[in-house]
Amino acid sequence: MSSRKFDLSEFDLDDPRLPGEIAERALNSGNYPYDERMKFKHYERELIRLQVELVKLLSSLAADGQRLVIVFEGRDAAGKGGTIRVVREYLNPRQARIVALPKPTEKERGEWYFQRYVSQMPTSGEMVLFDRSWYNRGVVEPVMGFWTAEETTRFLGEAPDFERMLVRDGIHLFKLWLTIGRETQLKRFHDRRHDPLKVWKISPVDRQAIHRFDEFTEAADRMIAKTHSEHAPWIVVRANDKRRARINVIRHVLVSIDYAGKDASAIEAPDPQILGFGPDFLQSAG
Repeated sequence: MSSRKFDLSEFDLDDPRLPGEIAERALNSGNYPYDERMKFKHYERELIRLQVELVKLLSSLAADGQRLVIVFEGRDAAGKGGTIRVVREYLNPRQARIVALPKPTEKERGEWYFQRYVSQMPTSGEMVLFDRSWYNRGVVEPVMGFWTAEETTRFLGEAPDFERMLVRDGIHLFKLWLTIGRETQLKRFHDRRHDPLKVWKISPVDRQAIHRFDEFTEAADRMIAKTHSEHAPWIVVRANDKRRARINVIRHVLVSIDYAGKDASAIEAPDPQILGFGPDFLQSAG
């Protein structure tokens, strides 16, 4: 997983001017396979069809008492929040719940690491969307020095066992890793910094991520290699184009589950250039 490096001495997040080299490289960075973004009209038409199917899926889960968990992970600014938003947009909020946990409390720090996530698992007929998850311990925490290498190694060994318990108990589990190129990330950080409606999204960790892109790459590569499993595979999504990423995430979920009233003709197979599985696809995604 690599990306052509931009000279960071030329980049100042607080400067309102975005370097032209970043803007030019953004879409194609990280070996992205398309030269143009998905046209908005095409995206809107496709999204509505898929959202109708999501409503059917949730109704079927409720009728059958099934449970669904979708874990959204990825690089900072990869589009996790926006993807979650379009997935949940027309779903019953009593049955489709977003979980975005703050940092652990003092009490939670003294508990089993997975305990705070277990308490958020869906009940019968419910869908839970994790905006970041237990995998904070796999990438962000070790890169930022919040957790030791030994503790991270132990987590990477325990996570597949934890997920095996969830799946054995009947939960439909999807783990999504959204990946973007270096220049795409820089452009999105810059856009956030200078948008008064989004500036709150810029955190100290984001500023660190600018200079630790390669460290985050190494940590993500290791995490996905260690925790990709048959019972809980990693689904890797190339997300330089947010529209294509969102469409293909929803397609994958819908084609993977049988539900009442499913209209297969409304759901195309995911684009294999945008969505794939595990460490091999992550490496090809740059």
